[in-house]
Amino acid sequence: MRATVVLFTADLRLRDNPVLAAALRAAEHVVPLFVIDSGIAGAGFVTPARAAFLADCLADLDEGLRARGGRLIVRAGDVVRETCRVAAETNATEVHLASGASGYAQRREERLRSALTVDGRSLRVHDAVTTAVAPGVLVPSSGNSGKDHYAVFTPYHRRWSAERLRPVSPAPRRVELPRVRSLPLPGPGDLARGPAPAGLPKGGESEGRRRLAAWLRSGLAGYAAAHDDLAADATSRLSSYLHFGCLSPVEVISRARRWATEDEPHAGAEAFVRQLAWRDFHHQVLAAVPGAAHRDYRTRHDRWRTDPDELAAWRAGMTGYPVVDAAMRQLAHEGWMHNRARMLVASFLTKTLYHDWREGAGHFEGLLVDADVADNRLNWQWVAGTGNDTRPHRVLNPLVQARRFDPRGDYVRRWVPELAALPGAAVHTPWRLDGPARAALRYPAPVVDLTEGLARFRRARGLD
Repeated sequence: MRATVVLFTADLRLRDNPVLAAALRAAEHVVPLFVIDSGIAGAGFVTPARAAFLADCLADLDEGLRARGGRLIVRAGDVVRETCRVAAETNATEVHLASGASGYAQRREERLRSALTVDGRSLRVHDAVTTAVAPGVLVPSSGNSGKDHYAVFTPYHRRWSAERLRPVSPAPRRVELPRVRSLPLPGPGDLARGPAPAGLPKGGESEGRRRLAAWLRSGLAGYAAAHDDLAADATSRLSSYLHFGCLSPVEVISRARRWATEDEPHAGAEAFVRQLAWRDFHHQVLAAVPGAAHRDYRTRHDRWRTDPDELAAWRAGMTGYPVVDAAMRQLAHEGWMHNRARMLVASFLTKTLYHDWREGAGHFEGLLVDADVADNRLNWQWVAGTGNDTRPHRVLNPLVQARRFDPRGDYVRRWVPELAALPGAAVHTPWRLDGPARAALRYPAPVVDLTEGLARFRRARGLD
């Protein structure tokens, strides 16, 4: 009987998975394969938070496959070598894979295609699996000829919103597996050393779908009005499930749009779907410019400052600016941070302290579960002014941001317990307390004066 291999990467789901669906159409036997990739581990991208979440994802995927007559085959090592071995052992004629935007994903695809061709086998790559609209599908008009991607979000979003998405497909009823050996499912400790964040959520498609259903039912309607409210925690928290492919972005968008019809517009759905458009936007930028993961997309010729003590204070949530510190402590505890808070702490590091955006992006990647290369790196560049922001020199003042998005101080009190006794908005400016009261807090003084930090940044960028 004919066999095919499905190489799972960032598409750890059964429902609306075009890779799996195509493989099932192509052959009677399908090998659902996951390789614990030594290349990703060697790059330091497997952290305790992501390892714990990934272990949940793999266990859930295996459970779903077993309910359909199959199971997840696990191998470890070089992803190309192990995939070719499985294909040879099962006499598979094809390997199916989701396309990826990062330089690593593109190189993996090239290596795998070359190796399979030598063996007389084929690689089938599928788009619109990890994104709703695949990179390269939307390109600028002839007026911007020569460009292979959109560099500005607004015109991209206009085109993206008009694009017709592929239909959502159900999970397969049956998965027939040939005889093939497998390693045991890995636990978190098999993937990375160290404890995961205490507040880490459970991973996997089942949990992701449960959270999606709850969000659509009770969170989506109020999203437009409340998504920037730090204390309200009114965002979907689905980013980790999208990052690992537990949820299909096409399905998430399709289900959200059911709330927003021409007859009954829904501001919450529109605002939420716009965030998913941002995700696709960053992926199409990175696919066209893979080096943007490490180099300035648009250089400002910055001569970044180096101050280990400042960087350590920022990482530890001890900068003396409570809203910044609250966000950094949330990150350490949950492996997640509110999007508004991400922009705020990134602006503080890159513009107020004038540190290299790569220092911040690297720290995020060490703790975030959803540390997607495209989203994380290009969001950092957007805030730093080296990326796709049309206002590259904007600075987010943490006190202004705190007044707007945590006016009562509830977010700060939740994450900075040293300040929990301070009432209302006073929690944002503890340095204004008198001497004894200030000393009793055991909370640091600000690492920088905001006015001085802004002036330094403007001088460095040649704006004054």
